[in-house]
Parts: sequence; C-alpha cells; structure tokens
Amino acid sequence: MNTYFITGIGTDVGKTVASAIITEALEADYWKPIQAGELEYCDTKKVQDLVSNSSSKFHKNNVALQTSMSPHAAANIDGISIQLKQIKPPKTKNDLVIEGAGGLLVPINTKNTVLDLIKPNYKVIVVSRHYLGSINHSLLTLNLLTEKGFDVSVIFSGNEHKSTEDIIKKMTNIKVIGRIDEEPYFDKNVIKEYSELFKENLK
Repeated sequence: MNTYFITGIGTDVGKTVASAIITEALEADYWKPIQAGELEYCDTKKVQDLVSNSSSKFHKNNVALQTSMSPHAAANIDGISIQLKQIKPPKTKNDLVIEGAGGLLVPINTKNTVLDLIKPNYKVIVVSRHYLGSINHSLLTLNLLTEKGFDVSVIFSGNEHKSTEDIIKKMTNIKVIGRIDEEPYFDKNVIKEYSELFKENLK
C-alpha cells in the first residue's frame, strides 16, 4: 500500500480539494494529522463530504487546535506543545492520503516543521497555484523535496497560467498529475470527474 502526502506551496492553494480528488481516485483512506482552526467543519469533514466511494475511511486528527494559525502558534494559544511522537499514522491496509498544514516549512513546534512529518517512503504531491511569487514558492518546495530524495509530483490548481507552469516544469522536470480548474463549486460529482482524469497519472 502507498502513502501520499499532500502539501502546498503555501496556504489556501487547494490542498483539501486535491486531497479529496486523490482519495476518491485511489479509494484511499484520508488523514489530516494537525488541524488548526475551523474545528466545526474541519478539512476531514470537507473531504468526507466530497468523496463518494464506500471504501475510504476518514481518520481522526492527532492534534486539533482552536485557532487558524501556524500550528506552533495555535498550539501555544491552546497552552500545549506539539511533539513529533504524537503524530502517529493510522493503521490501515488501504492506500493513505495525508494532508499537511500549509507549506513544507510551517513550524509545528520550535524545532520541527511539516517536512518532518513526511517519511522517506511517502509519495509527495505538491499543489501549486499561480499568484505573484508562486514560481519562487513552487521551485523552493519542489527542489527541497527532490534534494531530500522524495518521489515528487505536482498538481496545478486554479486558472491556467502557461508561462508560470512552463518554467516550473522546465526547471524541475517534475511529473504533473493534472490541473484542478477554477470551478464554480466542488461537489461529489465534480470530484469524481477529476478523480477519473487523475487516476492514470497517480499510478
């Protein structure tokens, strides 16, 4: 069984929608180790509402924080400290999709970042979205993962920006799984359509 770690070049780039699509495509389990804020309707619930297959299981967060901030800061507000040993992947015989928090170097405490949650055997999928500065953020993220020896691929999110995407592809030679367009809305049917498009490239 494979484990897929979904990270982004920053926050609000489309990781949760990408996670739902990949979970649906693989009929995998889903797990978000650290949830910061939005506890009433957390990312796990959002993905669960978007996935239609009956095989996927949705595992509980190891850490659930009240404030929408970097995990280290949100944990400080809650009066706790997040330790790496707290973050234990769920036991499953299924493929597992793990959604990170923000980007790779988001701190989870004063020593560790999200990058430290990614084990060597994980397949890492980076969600890249165009904005001013996104080329730099994409190249930093993709190059760091490549240097660390991870199996890395990318999903582009949002409206196409050809020159941005072309230079990212040319300078990294990273496999592209596909694009998630700027849809009017995302529901189970839309997620299902994307899962069919991405399925082959996820193998």
